[in-house]
Amino acid sequence: MNAYEDSVRFAVLGPVRAWRGEREVDVGSPQQRAVLAALLLRRGRPVTLGELIDAVWGEDPPAAAVSVVRTYVSRLRKGLEPERGAAGSPRTVVSVGDGYLLRTPEGALDLGVFERRVAEARKLRAAGDPSAAADLLHAALGGWQGAALAGVPGPLAGSEASRLEEQRLDALELRLDVDVELGRHGQVIAELVSLTGKYPLREQLCRLLMLALYRSGRQAEALAVYRGTRGTLVAELGIEPGAPLKDLHDRILAADASLDGRPARSSPPEPAPPVKPAPPVLAHAAIPAQLPADLPTFAGRSAELDRVRALLPVAGSAPTTVVIGAIGGMAGIGKTTLAVHWAHEMAHRFPDGQLYVNLRGFDPTGVLMAPDDAIRTFLDALGVPPMRIPASLDAQAALYRSMLARRRVLVLLDNARDTEQVRPLLPGSPGCLVIVTSRNQLTGLVAAEGAFPLTLDQLSPAEAYDLLARRLGTGRPAAEPRAVDEIITRCARLPLALSIVAAHAAAHPGFPLSAIVDELRESHGSLDAFTGGDDIATDVRAVFSWSYKALSAPAARLFHLLSLHSGPDISAPAAAALAGLPPREARGLLVELTRAHLLTEHFPGRYTLHDLLRVYAAERVQAEEAPKERDLALERLLSWYLHTADAAYPHITPRRRRIPLDPLPPLCRPREFTTHDEALGWCETERGNLVSAVHQAAASGLPGIAWQLPAVLWGFFYLRSHMHDWLDTAGVGLAAARASHDREGEAQGLADRAAALRSSGRFDETIEHLHQAMAACTALGDDDGTESAVANLGDAYLQSGQLDEAVRYIRRGLASDRAVGGAWGEGIALSNLGDAYQRLGRFDEAVEFLDQALAVLRTNGNRWVEGVTLDILGTVHRRLRHHEAAVVYYRQALATHRDIGNRWGEGHSLSNLGDVHLDADEPEAARDSWRQALAIFAEFDHPDAEKVRARLGRLEGGPPGARAQGPAEPGRTA
Repeated sequence: MNAYEDSVRFAVLGPVRAWRGEREVDVGSPQQRAVLAALLLRRGRPVTLGELIDAVWGEDPPAAAVSVVRTYVSRLRKGLEPERGAAGSPRTVVSVGDGYLLRTPEGALDLGVFERRVAEARKLRAAGDPSAAADLLHAALGGWQGAALAGVPGPLAGSEASRLEEQRLDALELRLDVDVELGRHGQVIAELVSLTGKYPLREQLCRLLMLALYRSGRQAEALAVYRGTRGTLVAELGIEPGAPLKDLHDRILAADASLDGRPARSSPPEPAPPVKPAPPVLAHAAIPAQLPADLPTFAGRSAELDRVRALLPVAGSAPTTVVIGAIGGMAGIGKTTLAVHWAHEMAHRFPDGQLYVNLRGFDPTGVLMAPDDAIRTFLDALGVPPMRIPASLDAQAALYRSMLARRRVLVLLDNARDTEQVRPLLPGSPGCLVIVTSRNQLTGLVAAEGAFPLTLDQLSPAEAYDLLARRLGTGRPAAEPRAVDEIITRCARLPLALSIVAAHAAAHPGFPLSAIVDELRESHGSLDAFTGGDDIATDVRAVFSWSYKALSAPAARLFHLLSLHSGPDISAPAAAALAGLPPREARGLLVELTRAHLLTEHFPGRYTLHDLLRVYAAERVQAEEAPKERDLALERLLSWYLHTADAAYPHITPRRRRIPLDPLPPLCRPREFTTHDEALGWCETERGNLVSAVHQAAASGLPGIAWQLPAVLWGFFYLRSHMHDWLDTAGVGLAAARASHDREGEAQGLADRAAALRSSGRFDETIEHLHQAMAACTALGDDDGTESAVANLGDAYLQSGQLDEAVRYIRRGLASDRAVGGAWGEGIALSNLGDAYQRLGRFDEAVEFLDQALAVLRTNGNRWVEGVTLDILGTVHRRLRHHEAAVVYYRQALATHRDIGNRWGEGHSLSNLGDVHLDADEPEAARDSWRQALAIFAEFDHPDAEKVRARLGRLEGGPPGARAQGPAEPGRTA
C-alpha cells in the first residue's frame, strides 16, 4: 500500500466525512460523527470522556453514555485503521488520560486548509498582490461543501457550526472586498444583493454592495441600499450604522473622486509621486515628527515585534489599506514602550510624518482627551491654521481624513479608553499605519475596523533578565544570578516593576543585588518597593489605580474581593458566590475586568490575577471593605466550594454515608450535577482551588470547612490517585478539628487521614489512625463511625499482610453489617474476606465469598467494589494457573473501573493482566498491559509506577517469568 492509499483525510466544512486515500470511510451514526467532530475540532489536543459526552448529549446524557462513547471510538478506530489487528496499538485515535486524541497529518483536515489559505491571502493582499489573494480566497471558499458539521447533533456541533459559519462569512467578505478592489464590481453585484438579503445586519456586505453599485454608475441604488440597511439597523437593533458605512455614504453623496477606483495591480505599487494637499485652503502641509523618544534600553518582545512587523507589506512598499495595530494589556506591562519602539522602527516607511497623542484614557488627572481635541492637535501639526478648523467633530474628522489622503503617515494613539475615542482619529485612505495602545480590550476596533489585536503578557524569564542586564550592565546580574532570579520573581516579570527596581539598583551601584532582594522581601505583600520616586507614572500602585478608578463600582468591588481567593484561578460561579451576586451579573463584571486587563481569562470561564495586581487588590479590600464584609465574602466562597463538592460526592461515591453540613450562607448558590463524569470533571478542574480552600479555611477560623471538605473529596482523591493532595488536606483538616476541640471533626479527620495513608501504602500509620478513630467514635456514641473503623481496620490489616488480624476484624464488621441490614458494608466485607482467604491460599473459600460479594454488590449498585472484586477473582484464577479465566475476570474488572473512572483500579488490573499474560508465555501482551498501567501510574505520580517499571525492566533483561512485587490492592474501605 502506498502512502497516498494509506493517507487519511477529514472534512467538517459540510457533512462530517473521512477518507483513506480515495475510499470514503463510514463514520457511522450522527452521534458517532459528533464524537469524531469533537476530536477533529481539538486539532490534535486530548478530549476527555466528559467533554465528549457533553458534545454529544449536553446536559441530558444516557445512563450508559461512557460505554456508548467508548463503542463509538472503537468503531472509528476500526474504520480508520482497518489493517490494525486486535493487539496493535491505535495510531489515529489514541487514548490519553481518561479521553482520546485524534492524530491528523498536516493538511488532512479541510478546516485547517481553509484557515491557512485565508491567512495566506491576507498576507498576499497586505503585500500588494490582491490578484493572488483573490485566487486563494476563491479556492478556500470552494472547499466548503455546505453548512459546517451538517447533520451532526449535540450542543458542541451547534456552537461550533455557528463559529465556523462566521469564519466563512468573514472570508467571503474579504474575497468580495478584494474582487471589488480588482475592478470586478460588476461581477459581484448579484452575489452581494443575495447576501445582503440573507444577512441584512452585516454592514460590511452593505458597504461592498454600495461601493460596487457606485463604481458601476448606479449611485442612486447605492444610496438606496444605505437607507434600507440603516432602516433595518434602527428598527431591529436601535442603532445607527457604523463609521465606515456612514463615511462611504457621505463620500458617495459628495461624488468623492477617490471612490471611482482603479483595478489594483498584482504586484506591489511603486511609491506615489508627490501630490499637492487635497484641501484647497492650504498651500502646503507640514511634515510632523511627534513620536516620543525610543527607550535606549529596550529589551525583549521579539515575538511580539515579529507579529506586528508582519502587518506591513514586505520590501518597504506602502500598505494597500489602513493598517491598525491595537496593543493591549494590563497596567505596567509595557504597551507604550513597545508601541514607541515599533513606531521608530517603521518611521522611515512613512515619509509624510508621524503623529502622536496621549489620549489620557487612564490618567492621574482623570481627564479624558476628547476626540475633537485630539483631531485639532493633529490638524495643527499638519499645518492647518486654527481659523480653518471646523467646529463640529464630524467636519473636523472629514478634514483630518482629507489631509491624510494619498499620504503615508504613522499615527500613534497612546493610552486610549475605548473604541469610540479612537474611531474619529482613524485615517480613511490606504497607506497609513495606526498604532493604538489601551488597557481595555478594544473589541469594537477589532470587529468593525479590522484592527490587529496584540495582548501583551508578562516578560519571559530570559526577557526579564535581559531588561535588567541592559539597565545595570552585564556584570552585576552575572555576578549574582540567584539574586537576579529572585528580583524577577518578586517583580512578577512586570516590566514597570522591573524597571523601578533596576533604577533603584542603578542609583546605588555599590549595593549588592542581594541587598535589593532583602528590601523586596521586607515589603512582601505590599507595593511599597515599587515606587518610582517623584514620577507618579513610575509608581506601580498609582498606575494600577488609574485602571481601578475607571471601573464601575460593582466591578471595582469584585476586583478587590478577588484578592480574598487564594487558589490558582477562579470560575465565574465561584466569583459570584464570593461577591454574593447572581451568576449572570457576576459574569458581566468579570467581562468588564477582563476588558480592562485587570483580570486574565486564561481559559474560557476561568480567571486569574497577575501577582502584583493581586497585591494591589488586597490593599484595596483592606481599605474599602469592613472586616465583617471580608469575612462574609470568604465564608460564602469557601462554603460554595464545600457544598458544591458535597453535591458531587454522591455521584462519585454513591450510597456512602454523607456528613451533615452547616446551612449555606445567604447569597451563595452551589452547583448541581447530574452525572458521575460531570461531578468528577468539576473536582478535577477545581482541584487546586479545593486544596487551597482547605488551607484557607484552617487559617481563617473556619475549622468546620477545613475538615469537612477533605471528607467530601474522599472518593475523588481516591479515584484520581491524588495522594499528595489527599494526605495534605486530610492532615490540615484533622489539625484544624483538634485545634478547635471539635471531637466529631477529629473522628472524621482521623478516618480521612487513615484512608489517605492506606492508599499511600503506609499501613502501620493507617492502623494507628483507625484505632484512634474507632475510640473517638465510640466515645461519641457514633455506631456507624465505629463500624466503619472496624471494617477499615480489617482492610488495613489485610494490606499489611497481617492476615489473621484481618480476618478477625473483617468478620466482626461483617457480623455488624448483617445485624443492622447494612448491605452496602456487607458487600465490601465479603470482598475483603475473599481477598484474605486467597492470600492464605484457601481458594475454594475465597471464591465462595467473592461470588457472594458480587451478588450483594451488584444488587446494591456498588460498581466501585465490584471492579475490585472481579480483579481479586482474576488473581485467584491466576494463582490456580487458570489463565484464560483470569484474563476474563481481569478484563471485566478493567471495564468496570473504566466505566466509573477509577484510574488507580484500571492501572492495577492492567498490571495484573500483564502478570497473567507473562505466566501464559505471552511476553508481548504482558509488555503492552504493563506499559498501559505504567502510563496511568506515571500520570498521577503514583508509587506503583516504580513497581511496574521494574516488571518491564525484568521483562527486557531478566530471566523469563521474573517479576517485581506487585502494586498494592485498590481500596475497599467502608
